[in-house]
Amino acid sequence: MKACVFTLGCKQNEAESASLMRGLEARGYEVTDELSFADLYLLNTCAVTAEAEKKSRQAVARMRKFNPSAPVIVCGCASEHNAEEFASRGGVVLVTGTARKDKILELLNERGVFHETEGCFTELPPPKATKTRAYLRVQDGCNRFCSYCLIPYLRGRSRSRTAEKVLEEARGMSAKEIVLTGIDLSDYRDGETDLGGLLRLLGELPARIRLGSLEVGVVTDAFLGQMKAAGNVMPHFHLSLQSGSTRVLRAMNRKYTREEYLEACGRIYRDFPDAAITTDIIVGFPTEEEEDFLSSLSIVEEAGFSRVHAFPFSPREGTAAYQMKDLPAAVKKERMGRMLAQAKAAEERYISRFLGREAVALFETDGGYTENYLRVYAEGAKEGGLYRVRLIEQEKDGVRAEILEEI
Repeated sequence: MKACVFTLGCKQNEAESASLMRGLEARGYEVTDELSFADLYLLNTCAVTAEAEKKSRQAVARMRKFNPSAPVIVCGCASEHNAEEFASRGGVVLVTGTARKDKILELLNERGVFHETEGCFTELPPPKATKTRAYLRVQDGCNRFCSYCLIPYLRGRSRSRTAEKVLEEARGMSAKEIVLTGIDLSDYRDGETDLGGLLRLLGELPARIRLGSLEVGVVTDAFLGQMKAAGNVMPHFHLSLQSGSTRVLRAMNRKYTREEYLEACGRIYRDFPDAAITTDIIVGFPTEEEEDFLSSLSIVEEAGFSRVHAFPFSPREGTAAYQMKDLPAAVKKERMGRMLAQAKAAEERYISRFLGREAVALFETDGGYTENYLRVYAEGAKEGGLYRVRLIEQEKDGVRAEILEEI
């Protein structure tokens, strides 16, 4: 029997799917995460934007093209948001939401819509890992209630895994790099142990530790000191921005100003001069004037971003921003064009700083990543190999490199 676990959305979804894959393997299934012929399909959905929810619905039809008679199980944020929409689709036999994904493995032969409530962190089987990387879930839920975001309503309130459980799972991982995930990773807390304290504990591991998305408030001198003391945390910060305008940030219910964001970037560069700071920017939020958008354009260079994920505002029913007047599609499209050009220029500037220098890169099936998250391509690199390389020139979405030695 073959099962396909297909995932849309965030690294937290990827981590949960990897755990479900491990659980299915323990039940005798051959498991893949690529859409192909299977006897069972499990779809882990996303609802962060209307487009993501649309792609989640479309994925059901894509699965049925491979095997129209195979049952489809749907879970995740999109099915939490609109369970009946998925339950009505041909081939879908079971619909669950975001809570208690561990119970899916017990419900494989059940039919209908099952919704669970969740008041604490749900443990899942240890995730299936590649030769290079494994995801480690440490937190779930969100208390921030940004005005454009549905996720707190779908994922529930913030809750953290115990540090003991995190360490227990991490010690059993054989991957060379472990990625910490959470819906609001910055909010991690187990008693007196915050995210920085957790990094100190994980400093005992031989693996590289990489962080998921962070919020501005976590970037304090104390946190950066704990990160440096751990010694194995990679200098890559995905620091969520959303807008370079303080006025728009206020309308978004983000809890920082433009100046505070740039101060956080400055602290990072002080302690990690070669750090990569990547971010997300929403283009065309309802209150965004041209002046606000210019502030978003300018902060891309001021912050020294290595990469920007920019996307147009998408109204989500049930959020505060849904009541605001949406900007014309033509305005959002034009601004997106300018933002993407600015983002590309920023990425090229960042990459150019490292050409001719040496770095350490961990390789996957198609290229690898340096400690500061530069994508590298090198002839002769093996999957799972850790190499010292020399960065030569820009290539595709990264850098062509030559291997100096295997570590």
